[in-house]
Amino acid sequence: MRIGELARRTNVSERSLRYYEAQELLAADRTPGGHRDYPEAAVDRVIRIQELYAAGLHSEKIRQLLPCMRDQDGGPSTIATPRLVADLTEERERIDRLIADLVRSRDTLDDVIDAARDH
Repeated sequence: MRIGELARRTNVSERSLRYYEAQELLAADRTPGGHRDYPEAAVDRVIRIQELYAAGLHSEKIRQLLPCMRDQDGGPSTIATPRLVADLTEERERIDRLIADLVRSRDTLDDVIDAARDH
């Protein structure tokens, strides 16, 4: 499929798809005319990339993890290693720390708002 169709089917901009390709997260064959030609599996791959970005991972980490994941369900592939589990656990712990920091910030703001209301 061409880049425009992949963009429509995944709700991801063509610019982002080109970026994913530049970051080696996504691959496309080329037609004789030089147009990108993505396989059907690219839809699942792009969705997986979006989920990993949303989880706070950066492109280098995603590039390391993608070969160890199945695109359709996000489960581990047959080449997944204990290192994948360790890396994902580390990322989850980082996200947990960020969440805790945000909750503390929100609680502080709530205290300030409550104090301001009392005046």
